[in-house]
Amino acid sequence: MATLSTAVPGSHSSTTNLPPSRYDKRMSEILAHATEVFCEKGYEGASMRDLSRATGMSLAGLYYYFESKERLLFLIQKHTFTTIVARLKKRLEHVSDPEGRIRVFILNHLEYFLANQAAMKVLSHEAEALKNGFAVELAATKREYYRICVGMLDDLKRERGLDFSTRLAVLSLFGMMNWIYTWHNPRVDADAASIAHEMGNIFLRGVSNGRKVIRKKADFNSRRKEFSNGNHHAAGKR
Repeated sequence: MATLSTAVPGSHSSTTNLPPSRYDKRMSEILAHATEVFCEKGYEGASMRDLSRATGMSLAGLYYYFESKERLLFLIQKHTFTTIVARLKKRLEHVSDPEGRIRVFILNHLEYFLANQAAMKVLSHEAEALKNGFAVELAATKREYYRICVGMLDDLKRERGLDFSTRLAVLSLFGMMNWIYTWHNPRVDADAASIAHEMGNIFLRGVSNGRKVIRKKADFNSRRKEFSNGNHHAAGKR
């Protein structure tokens, strides 16, 4: 019975033949090796034979447990998002301040992906590779992560009376965080905590200007209306 593919590290099925600790260790090793292969060769360029050599499993054994390389890609992405969401929720348990929660979100994201840059590259480059049921299941996990961030930004807006597009702000934040693997150099760049602090400052200062921008626009419209009324009044006198 092919039970190794029924779960991801950290979640155990009652049908798993291996003890939990041994199961987790072996599954994590397989996913780590598969991640390196996808990172180096790309999903389309990687073959099951490549994955077999990297994971140390026979080709027949790999097919028996995982059916296809799509299944392995799904498990990599599922494990990544499940892990990062679980860590985030744990860190947020004792943080109630909206700004503080956003900063925890940024730190949690950067810490994980700087420590797992191959996985981040695979997630970024192979986002559209999964189809059918795999894509649907993964989309649900991604939506949960996205909605957590949306909730934080909405809380910040309510607390500070800000007015900006939550969707635009959230997607812009992910844009800042997700491409860090393309430029981060540990020899010259700061660590995750320092980068998260500075990135948080940049992001929060930006969204905090939402109310000011709208106020300036309203003032401009008011002055324009006054100017227009004044011209009409002067024309009437003539």
